[in-house]
Formats: sequence, C-alpha cells, structure tokens
Amino acid sequence: MNLWRGRRVFLTGHTGFKGGWLGLWLAKLGAQVRGYALDPVTEPNLFTVADIANVMDDIRGNILDRPLLEASMQEFAPDVVFHLAAQPLVRRSYTDPVGTYATNVLGTSHVLEAVRKTPSVRAVVCVTTDKCYENREWVWPYRETDSLGGHDPYSSSKACAEIVSAAYRNSFFSSDRPEEHRVALATARAGNVIGGGDWSEDRLIPDLIRGFQTGQPVVIRRPKAIRPWQHVLEPVRGYIMLAERLLASKAQFASAFNFGPGDGDAWPVGRIADRMAATWGEGARWICDADPGVHEAGVLRLDASKARIELGWQPRLTIESALDWTLDWYRACQRGHAMMDFTRKQIEAYEVL
Repeated sequence: MNLWRGRRVFLTGHTGFKGGWLGLWLAKLGAQVRGYALDPVTEPNLFTVADIANVMDDIRGNILDRPLLEASMQEFAPDVVFHLAAQPLVRRSYTDPVGTYATNVLGTSHVLEAVRKTPSVRAVVCVTTDKCYENREWVWPYRETDSLGGHDPYSSSKACAEIVSAAYRNSFFSSDRPEEHRVALATARAGNVIGGGDWSEDRLIPDLIRGFQTGQPVVIRRPKAIRPWQHVLEPVRGYIMLAERLLASKAQFASAFNFGPGDGDAWPVGRIADRMAATWGEGARWICDADPGVHEAGVLRLDASKARIELGWQPRLTIESALDWTLDWYRACQRGHAMMDFTRKQIEAYEVL
C-alpha cells in the first residue's frame, strides 16, 4: 500500500469492466489515477453505476488519437502505465475486423509510443488475453512460451499486441540497457473474467443476468466449451503485483505472465450456467442455441505457474465463490445499493482472504 500512495498511474480503458475495477482499487490504495478511454459502451455500465469518475482524473479520448493520447500522458507525468483499452469481444471482431485490429494493434503501439515520449514512466503493464495463443484444442494449459496466434480477428489482434509489446521491449525498453530508458514493460494474459458490473454483449455472465432479471430463458451458444473462469479481482491483483515488481526490479519481470485459475476451476459453459441458474432461483433457466454461429475455441486453459512462482500470485477465490460474489453484486445493484461502496467492500473482503 505504501508503494502506491501518491503514485501517479495512467490507465487506459478505465471506463471498461476490468479497467473500472482496477482504477477503483488503485485509488483505494492511494494512487493518483488518470483514466483515458472512450465513453462506456453499454448502458448500464460499471463506471457509471459505481461512480468511479469521482476517484480519478477522467479523460475521454481514443487511443487511436495519438496526439491527444501523448499530450494527456505527458502532461500527467505518470510513474506507471496500465494499458487495458481494447475492443474486447470475439463476436464483434467478426463484424468489425478492421476496427478491432486498429484498436488492439495500432492502439497498443500508440500507447507505447506515448510511453517513449514520457520520461517519468518507469513501469508498463499491457493487458492482452488468454486467447492470444494458437489454440490447438489440446487439453493441457497454455504456457507463456507457447506459440501465439488466433483463429478470429479478436484473438489474432491480441497476439499481434503481444508481438508489438515484445518488439518495443526489445527495441526501446531492453533490460540490457536500463540506464537508457528506465522503463520496464510486461504483458498480462488473463483467463475468462467474471464479476459485478459487466453488461457486455455476447458474454456469458451478462447474458445470464439479463435473462434471469427478465424471466426469459437464456440462449447459450456452446455449453460444452471449457474456459478458465476467475473473478475479476484475481487478475487485477496480478496486474498490480506485476507493476510493483517492475518498479522494484525491472529486468527480472519484464516479460509475459498468465493469470488464470487452477484446472479445477476451468469449467464448461453449461456448468457455469447451471450453477448460476440454481443460485438465482425464481425459475431461472437456459437453453442451447441451435445455431451457435461463428467459430469459438472449444477448450482453453492457462498455466499460471510462472505468476505463482515468480510473483507469489495465486487465486484466492474458488469458482463457486467467484460466482456467488458476482451474483451478490448484481442483486445489490438491482436493489438500489450504493454500488461504489458495495464494490469497495468486495475489494476489501478480497484483500483479507
């Protein structure tokens, strides 16, 4: 906590789901946070519902607007940069592939160029995804050394973002020449994240919540697909820990890290839906989509051994607890609770686990 008190943090994507949780936690730790992002893309959304704008400097801008991005970062003079701004949806990438590549690939290069032109920056964490790997549908988890790839535009754009980040690290932020730049750059690949405040389209938990609240059966595309589910606070804590290590010991941690659950919490989609429906009650149910549409990976698991060994990070919530915390958040929101307070209480409860 002392490390973050007064620390200046530049956070792209702060109006998004993970960005909102990260920004709120950093502010709670005492950091001075400047967020840079587009307006929230859904209504409702976590950023508005939890009133997150009140705890940070809220700048609205596109990471494709390079002059505005560079000016905003340079004027703020941050110590740490977290890059979360992205087009984050697989199915949307099929309808807007060019926009997806522009945001996720060119946008990442714009953020890293802004870092190059901001002398105050010491640590950068670029967040990508577990889908950046060349998915071969095998049963064992992917490691950071496995091949990057992607069947769909979203997945491949995130693999490209990893390659761009590695190229900038090797070319401009090399650990062999820290005296020239004093920047340590790492990437973070998180598993499927769940938690309160996500209302995105074509995502399992938001789709389930919308259906449960309206009393309609929820249409599930691929109930047998296996994903590494985890509560949003798990990878967010990983991002914070990784930034701390970059600040303290640059060279050792300037690389890629997976953040995901153990094999026991990599559940099929249908099992997640069954557990959610049973806990919600009130006749909540789901049905299988007869036409699931575009290609999506059938099996995806992550090996987070590196984060466990090198960072001391490990999941604190079982998948059952993560689902319960998620449902508690949405029920509290439905009942009109003050959601900044409720979200902070979940962070505080997580911190003492």
